[in-house]
Amino acid sequence: MDSPIFFGVRHLSPAAAFNLRKALDEAKPDLVLVEGPSDLNDQMKWLYSPKTKYPAAILAYTKVTPVKTVLWPFAIYSPEIQAIKWAYEHNVECRFMDLPSSVFLAFQNDVKVEEEDEEPIKTESVYEKIETITGEDHDTFWERLFEQADDYQMASNLFGKELRESSNDIKRNEAENIIREAYMKKIICDAKKEGFKENKIFCVCGAYHVEGLKENNPMTDEEEKSLPSAEVASTLMPYSYYRLSSRSGYGAGNKAPAYFEMLWDAFNKNGLDEVAYIYLTKLADSHRKAGNTVSSAEVIEAVRLAKVLGNMRGSKFPTLADLKDAAITIIGHGNFSEVSLAVADTEIGKKIGFLPEGVSRTSIQEDFYRQLKELNLEKYRTYEAQQLSLDLREKLNVKTKSIALMDLRRSFFLHRLLVLGIHFATILPSKQTNANWGEYYELRWTPEAEIEIVESALLGDTVEAAVSFVLKERADKANTISQAALIFNDAFLCGMPEAANHALEVLKQLSVDSATISEVADTASRLSIVARYGDLRHFDSNSVIPLIKQLYFRACLTLEEACKCDAKESTNVTRALDQLNLLQLNHDFLDGERWKNVLTAISDRDDLNTRCSGFAMAILLERGEVSEELLSREVSRRLSLGIPADLGAGWFEGLAGKNRYALINRLSLWKQLDDYLSELDNEAFKRALVFLRRAFADFSLKEKNDIAENLGEIWGVNSKQYAEELMKDMSEDEQTVIDNLSDFDFDDI
Repeated sequence: MDSPIFFGVRHLSPAAAFNLRKALDEAKPDLVLVEGPSDLNDQMKWLYSPKTKYPAAILAYTKVTPVKTVLWPFAIYSPEIQAIKWAYEHNVECRFMDLPSSVFLAFQNDVKVEEEDEEPIKTESVYEKIETITGEDHDTFWERLFEQADDYQMASNLFGKELRESSNDIKRNEAENIIREAYMKKIICDAKKEGFKENKIFCVCGAYHVEGLKENNPMTDEEEKSLPSAEVASTLMPYSYYRLSSRSGYGAGNKAPAYFEMLWDAFNKNGLDEVAYIYLTKLADSHRKAGNTVSSAEVIEAVRLAKVLGNMRGSKFPTLADLKDAAITIIGHGNFSEVSLAVADTEIGKKIGFLPEGVSRTSIQEDFYRQLKELNLEKYRTYEAQQLSLDLREKLNVKTKSIALMDLRRSFFLHRLLVLGIHFATILPSKQTNANWGEYYELRWTPEAEIEIVESALLGDTVEAAVSFVLKERADKANTISQAALIFNDAFLCGMPEAANHALEVLKQLSVDSATISEVADTASRLSIVARYGDLRHFDSNSVIPLIKQLYFRACLTLEEACKCDAKESTNVTRALDQLNLLQLNHDFLDGERWKNVLTAISDRDDLNTRCSGFAMAILLERGEVSEELLSREVSRRLSLGIPADLGAGWFEGLAGKNRYALINRLSLWKQLDDYLSELDNEAFKRALVFLRRAFADFSLKEKNDIAENLGEIWGVNSKQYAEELMKDMSEDEQTVIDNLSDFDFDDI
């Protein structure tokens, strides 16, 4: 009795793809059915297109939040792709036959199954037993027995049958498989009703499903109508070999997609015998490019060893495991670490697919790629990370406005992607100290970025519209001035004045509420950046000046009270002091006399956190408002036996927080500190030491060395020799003594 032809495959198998095409040539079917989402047949024309460069993937996603996605990734050696290509080349009808993407996405929530009564035997468990018996991992087992099989179709179908009989998966997966196979069987039956002869229907599916499609009953029309369904959209997207590999977590992947492409090329040229030469020469080339030496003799010897290993392990040709062992032994001299990078480059590679213009995309994808082209950023869409430096200043020696502002437009675009959570660009630390016109990025493309773009489709039709929606939503949900200021800053960096003005209005409303001094200082500092560099980004910053004045005035009124804090909070308060001082220095419209009076009051008071008082004194010293006499008097007062050691040392920690070179050059200061410490008893010295260690923790080696020389001079010894002795590493006993200081608890100070 005639029946459809079932060709069981592994989804990323070069041998399956190669033998499938031969089977299709022999069968000459009228209809080719391929395991894939049956509602996305419109994507096939792009999968077939010679302009499509693999790997690529079909992505389906829900049209309501939270966005759910499902992927069908393919390589050029995927049997499904070769079946589609064969059908189009021979003008034969070709369709997907698996459950619609809308059902797959609905299954993510709707399918519920009972609790397991006992531990199921998963297919993974069967693979583990095979690995135990053969002593090789599943990929190697598959390659040795199936990629090199004389009759692939029979071997693959038999393996799928035995795998099915040897396992009973968890109930959810088992239920889904039954539903999928019933649906695919219905597609086959519907094709027969259309008039296709049964023996002229060629079905390409996972080897596991072959027996199910042969034996199980088709789904009824009523059962099909009862399937859950979600409203979905779809797109075709470039993919990468890394994402296709099982190392990235893709369950149907293999460990070495670039290597399997070598197998595919070999099948279509001179056979698998040449794979050993191709693999080892490519690995040697990669190893050389990394600066290592590999001789031709080593490559030849590695090929010989790989072939011997393959024969010893029972295969006609060396597998990837044999090739890797040979490379490690000969080229890596027995050490995998020597060739690990070359192995990864050869086996996985950095290949990313490409899609021709016209591929159905979401509107935000179209906008993204249009801007990528307009901004000359297409060359950065690679798996390998590349650095980009931007100069935001307008170029005056070019013809058009768009070119003159190219880097600024790039900055707006990249910042917008960051707001959307699209991981294409990473901001690097600035290389400038007294300027803000330079921005530095690392750009690297991954398929995840494409998915993130698609997931942004529900937020807006363009990148700008989506960012506007996100910023407005964040602003409306903000409940602190810090949150609102961050949103305003993002809008400023994105070049979106309307969104910035909305965030600013929210910020003004929240500014009347209570806020910590840290929040006030952070917010004022963010607004300060806009006020100082607004012109650089073509942003009218006049609207932020009144708010900066308001926050500055508020800080001046509340700062003294904020300095009544414990040791832990003092870190935040001193940071706020530093920010507010810089704020006043950067803006002439802020009252400097008021700020000086606030600092003086904090510096003089004894009832505040001593670290804050010391830091206020350091700021005054930096601003030239402290005489030598006043500094000496204050040091004597703060570092005296009448003051608890931890309070005195805490004050000195604050003083040392700024102006280090100015302090180091004052020999009298170190003499006073030395006298103070010399007078402390053992217990008080330990308490003081905790704070002094923290004070000097982030001093540079040169600064510490200069202090050591000062002490040497004070003690009347050779300062340089003493500095060398003092800078030596501590002994084990000394380190133990220091470590024991961690028993002190000063959180109440």
